[in-house]
Amino acid sequence: METPDNATDHPEEAPGATGIAAQDWATASAEPQYRAAVVDLLGALAYGELAAFERLAEDAKLAPTLGDKAALAKMAAAEFHHFEQLSDRLAAVAEDPTAAMEPFAKALDDFHRQTAPSDWLEGLVKAYVGDSIASDFYREVAARLDTDTRSLVLAVLDDTGHGNFAVEKVRAAIEADPRLGGRLALWARRLMGEALSQAQRVVADRDALSTMLVGGVADGFDLAEVGRMFSRITEAHTKRMAALGLAA
Repeated sequence: METPDNATDHPEEAPGATGIAAQDWATASAEPQYRAAVVDLLGALAYGELAAFERLAEDAKLAPTLGDKAALAKMAAAEFHHFEQLSDRLAAVAEDPTAAMEPFAKALDDFHRQTAPSDWLEGLVKAYVGDSIASDFYREVAARLDTDTRSLVLAVLDDTGHGNFAVEKVRAAIEADPRLGGRLALWARRLMGEALSQAQRVVADRDALSTMLVGGVADGFDLAEVGRMFSRITEAHTKRMAALGLAA
């Protein structure tokens, strides 16, 4: 996953953090509800990275050139490495990675089934828009995590290069055929709505995660802040659409 232009404006490194955001994992995980929330978060992230690997491998089959195919294969390998990091971390804290991922599999699979791209360009837009929304969400949450977990989450959200790749290819395609712009803009708007709905459903279904987001064990979140968070994610989406040469 990635946030190519780091378009959201929030404290990823949590400067001057207090409470849980200033603690390490050993200290913070003594709170059972916080531990459960982090296991949920890492499980959701891990399945997201595994799904991204699978999707990029499938997208490579649609690539119009051998160079494009090789580029996507390299990005897929990076996503799988991120999955391994998260899986290893879950195992290191005595959690079963498969069990941690299982609650999120259906929701993510449903999202990908409902937003299956019809061609190469729709696949690029989906990865750029959908993955970036997810990354923005996880970066927002990361600012409230313990120092060890925050470092891991930010590391696996590093840009794999797919963002710049998608922008280059989509812009070139629209310049060659401006009629593509309208179709791809509608597609991106649909993806935005589906991605936000899916994220909200996942959180609502997991008590520990929802409590962390609305001000339970997390540091400083409240319902108003959750609203501002989604506003920042929406603003970042608008900037990315402009980078693609599409209207939000």
